[in-house]
Amino acid sequence: MVPLSVLDLAPIVEGGDAAQSFRNSLDLAQHAERWGYRRYWLAEHHNMPGIASAATAVLIGHIGAGTSTIRIGAGGIMLPNHAPLQVAEQFGTLASLFPGRVDLGLGRAPGTDHAAAFALRRTLQANPDEFPRDVMEVIDYFREPQSGRQVRAVPGAGLRVPIWILGSSLFGAQVAAALGLPFSFASHFAPQLLHQAIDIYRERFTASEHASQPYVMLGANIVAADTDGEARFLASSGRQSFASLRAGRPIALPPPSKEWERDPSDTTDATNQARVSFVGSPATIKEPIEAFIRATAADELIAVAHIYDHRARLRSYELASTVAGSR
Repeated sequence: MVPLSVLDLAPIVEGGDAAQSFRNSLDLAQHAERWGYRRYWLAEHHNMPGIASAATAVLIGHIGAGTSTIRIGAGGIMLPNHAPLQVAEQFGTLASLFPGRVDLGLGRAPGTDHAAAFALRRTLQANPDEFPRDVMEVIDYFREPQSGRQVRAVPGAGLRVPIWILGSSLFGAQVAAALGLPFSFASHFAPQLLHQAIDIYRERFTASEHASQPYVMLGANIVAADTDGEARFLASSGRQSFASLRAGRPIALPPPSKEWERDPSDTTDATNQARVSFVGSPATIKEPIEAFIRATAADELIAVAHIYDHRARLRSYELASTVAGSR
């Protein structure tokens, strides 16, 4: 099997708040560290009542302070929302606090709706199409400081912070290949171009100072429980949330509901076709996960679990580590 990591959106559950979400995230990270997960990434989203990870770098610091060995990072920072210098300073700060543990994943989506994107970018005049140039600017800020340079990232300059490109389309794959960076594809919510994207990435990859060969990490929704029935019930929270988001009405993560419980093998269920998901007991999900890894030749998986009850979420990640991880 391949290494397994955690992608956390710091979910705010119905009836809960951000403070509870942050406590739960730290608890999950500490357990994931013990269970052998490779990295713990947090994702930048804005104007979402069910996601508390908007100030992503701040929250990564919270997780880093409560763990000791697991890699921590962003999956990812939505670069059009930020000045490259600011990103380099923030992650230079994190890398100085937690040496050798910090990853920086960069994406070009806004991570929000149009209104919030405008609010975030109104002083930046950012253009998502300038993403490759902005990535190169971030990389440049991490290089050894050169004499005569007027602007430096302090901290940041001279630090080796691994940079990843995130994507759900062919564009991200092309950028990652051209710059010789590892690539993480968002198959957990947008797998339509998955195989084409990873083929382009591997075929066009150019070795660089960052990586000598291509490296692909794929997102997957994994909801595991002791029985298939329990797992399907727990997964209904994520189905409700995802359906509301696609309808333009994002909500806090709701409790599970029998009304939203569906057979994951039902090919008529549209919510199952829009993302890569594995739902069930360890015995049920083991072979499909292995088949997915074989079909994609993934180097690593990063697991998302939209589960309302924190204890059930912990149990899901514990079980997932026994069937999908390389430990």
